[in-house]
Amino acid sequence: MHFNSAMAALLAAVSVILPLTSAHTVMTTLFVDGVNQGDGVCIRMNNDAKTANFYVKPVTSHDVACGIQGEIGGARVCPATASSTLTFEFREQPSNPDSAPLDPSHKGPAAVYMKKVDSATASNNAAGDGWFKIWESVYDEAAGKWGTEKMIENDGHISVTIPSDIEGGYYLARTELLALHAAAQGDPQFYVGCAQLFIASNGTAKPSTVSIGQGTYDLSMKGLTYNIYTTPLALPYSMYGPPVYEVGEGSDSGIELSSAGVVSTVTTTALSSTDTANSVVATGVPGKEKREVLVQTEGLKPENCVFVNGNWCGLEVPDYNDQTSCWEASDNCWRQNDDCWNKTQPTGFKNCQLWSDQKCKVIQGQCKEDNPTGPPNKGVDFTPKWPSLKGSMKVFTKRHWRLGSWGH
Repeated sequence: MHFNSAMAALLAAVSVILPLTSAHTVMTTLFVDGVNQGDGVCIRMNNDAKTANFYVKPVTSHDVACGIQGEIGGARVCPATASSTLTFEFREQPSNPDSAPLDPSHKGPAAVYMKKVDSATASNNAAGDGWFKIWESVYDEAAGKWGTEKMIENDGHISVTIPSDIEGGYYLARTELLALHAAAQGDPQFYVGCAQLFIASNGTAKPSTVSIGQGTYDLSMKGLTYNIYTTPLALPYSMYGPPVYEVGEGSDSGIELSSAGVVSTVTTTALSSTDTANSVVATGVPGKEKREVLVQTEGLKPENCVFVNGNWCGLEVPDYNDQTSCWEASDNCWRQNDDCWNKTQPTGFKNCQLWSDQKCKVIQGQCKEDNPTGPPNKGVDFTPKWPSLKGSMKVFTKRHWRLGSWGH
């Protein structure tokens, strides 16, 4: 038996669990320049359906870097360019694209950080130094709204712009929502998640960085015990963390390549492992050494992937032309089905069922016939179409004042 009854039981359990945790939220989906990369694709996510949308507890935990299980690297890395717009989608119920993003009572600031890493798919590289903030939305006095409220009004989406002058390479992008509804009682709620990126860039800037991990946040920080119910609010809010990085502030900031060596726009649809991208060599700028522009080599969509489900890919089964080879292909398909259920993120439970229904069961049926040949629709990608962005890509206006600094 291939997991079918077990998966039905799991889905039933999930349907019971989700309403109990619906007040929470999780970052499920990344859009690059408005293009949906797919639910769970390039996202580090807690695979436990019962706790996928939970906040980090305690606030001193190392999980505050990329969330629960956020130190586990995923198989996929999404390409973008410096100056690309990243849009993050949040949901109370990870598997439901129509889910509300967050309970309106969960008011507080929002921020997005980035960290340059040697490998975006490697594990144990989230907590620690290297993080710089690229955006924040705190309390907008003119509108009377917190960052989380603006996110909710925008159908659960936050958009940010990648700084145009940062170095190319692999990065983690970290979203951070802080719900303050229970902060005055000592329970600030951080909802954090990370996406894995490869950024093509001509830039050379190295922003100043901070460490995020165990002990970074604690209840001695004014912003974490703020009372959102006082009238009037005690403003300005004392925002935690470093200031937002502005283009030109980094060390060695600038564009190293001449116009002859400018990086062309990267497709926002992940390259397959057989797609090639030529390295661009700098023609040189006075005072700068020539260098090669990095090309993405990890986290690409596998060559023979015909079904994408988060960071998992279903591969085409071997050809068959008789019952023996057909049953071997069927076993291959069902082994992948089991692997899908074992590795799927909470955004993808229903898609594993699609793999078994539209691939494995069809092949299994053919194997019962005389002289079966296949696989049917060989090499055709049957991944469900990902929906268009519901919210706006507009970047929420940054506030113009800041009170407080890192650690205060």
